[in-house]
Amino acid sequence: MDLAAALRAFTRTVERGSLTAAARDLSLSQPAISKHIANLERHVRARLLERSARTVRATPEGQALYDASRSALASIDAAVEGLYAMAGAIEGTVRLHAPSCIGGRHIHPLLMMFQQDHPGVTFELMLENRTVDLVFENIDIALMNGRPSGQDMIIRRLGLARRILVASPAFLQKHGPVETLDDLGRIPVVTTSRSMTSRNRLALVADGAPQEVDVRPILQTNDAHVVGRTLLDGHAAGPVQHLLVADDLEAGRLARILPEWEVRPSELFLAYPSTKFMRPAVRAFADFLTQHMRRIEGLD
Repeated sequence: MDLAAALRAFTRTVERGSLTAAARDLSLSQPAISKHIANLERHVRARLLERSARTVRATPEGQALYDASRSALASIDAAVEGLYAMAGAIEGTVRLHAPSCIGGRHIHPLLMMFQQDHPGVTFELMLENRTVDLVFENIDIALMNGRPSGQDMIIRRLGLARRILVASPAFLQKHGPVETLDDLGRIPVVTTSRSMTSRNRLALVADGAPQEVDVRPILQTNDAHVVGRTLLDGHAAGPVQHLLVADDLEAGRLARILPEWEVRPSELFLAYPSTKFMRPAVRAFADFLTQHMRRIEGLD
């Protein structure tokens, strides 16, 4: 029996709660996963998993083995990659999750830049606007809006993502200048749920002083690409993360309105599972990402 392979199959099954999901993550067949676990149960002379129609969970003996083995396996992976790093090669696979808006515009170019120096690193880049479970989904690094609250992760603060008010020149030509909050209340705006209060008002701040403004949202969405397209097409004005429109502002495709007012910024963090040793490839990319993200205009 390959004990390391059996333990990997077992720990991933516990984390995923499914033989099928574990098989998919490890690029094995489900029968192969079942065989590994059966061999492991015979080896330790204990039943490690309880199976039902919908899920698989660890027995008390299985939980004890999982708690003892997961960090050991991560340590082995880190040690092996560390030998490659000592030889001057950063190699391995990095599973990275990020919001789709920031991921497509900023993370993807940085990923390709990193691979130019480290061609032995392979990335699995997942771009979604949802909260992820780093351990359950086997993710090495996640870029998160807002401070993560989980107890099983280590976080690194990147900075504040500013949210500014913008409109296209065509929109301003059609609707006139926006010079006061009353002007903002009379024009069509595109918003996200993050920028609106529970009373459906736009939450703004100037010099630390908050202000709620009655506005006329003609579109509310959770997709930053939709917000950007709506703004660039001159269909509405509204708040947007500065780091997503810095190029458009510089090129004159968008212009700031009411520059003394902004939506309260959100904090950006990198998060890592605390149950894993940080492998050299993960550590190198995390340091690279932090260094370059903090240079992005609109991230303070």
